[in-house]
Amino acid sequence: RYKTVVTPRRAAVAIACCWIVSFLVGLTPMFGWNNLNKMRRTQELNASHTEFVIKCQFETVISMEYMVYFNFFVWVLPPLLLMLLIYLEVFNLIRKQLNKKVSSSSNDPQKYYGKELKIAKSLALVLFLFALSWLPLHVLNCITLFCPSCETPHILTYIAIFLTHGNSAMNPIVYAFRIKKFRTAFLQIWNQYFCCKTNKNTSTTTAELGN
Repeated sequence: RYKTVVTPRRAAVAIACCWIVSFLVGLTPMFGWNNLNKMRRTQELNASHTEFVIKCQFETVISMEYMVYFNFFVWVLPPLLLMLLIYLEVFNLIRKQLNKKVSSSSNDPQKYYGKELKIAKSLALVLFLFALSWLPLHVLNCITLFCPSCETPHILTYIAIFLTHGNSAMNPIVYAFRIKKFRTAFLQIWNQYFCCKTNKNTSTTTAELGN
């Protein structure tokens, strides 16, 4: 059923929707949900006639209401919890199938579900690294919003932001080390475009990845 449900066209539409939503969510502060008006009102209340200067810091420019209520509570936490439940169900189903096949002493299905379990573990590792990389920043944002008197060291904020950016570099590494087909494809791309080496098996591996 996978090949009939997940067609190239549907996959392209799903990817396009993800990018569109990401752009809209990420660019929301540029549409007006930011601290610019708040900083202007603060300057007017102080009766300051000096030139209006914005201090370029993350928590100064970005609205914490946007980061917590909209970004975290809508676009990060619910999908994260949903994916966690889905992976728990996937692991439960695979282990049930493995127990059935072991009891019936059938080796081929056991090998198939063992392979599926390995892939599921790799994808679960990607999910774990995502949570590990993004939750610290969102926790700090919640502290800033709900506890204004609490002061968090700037170095912690910088580390949390660095982790969110570093998460983008983790996924290819995990795929390359955990999934053989991805590792083979990465090596072929590297040899072809960076080392100027051609490989006759490139099309074959690409076709296998598509399957």
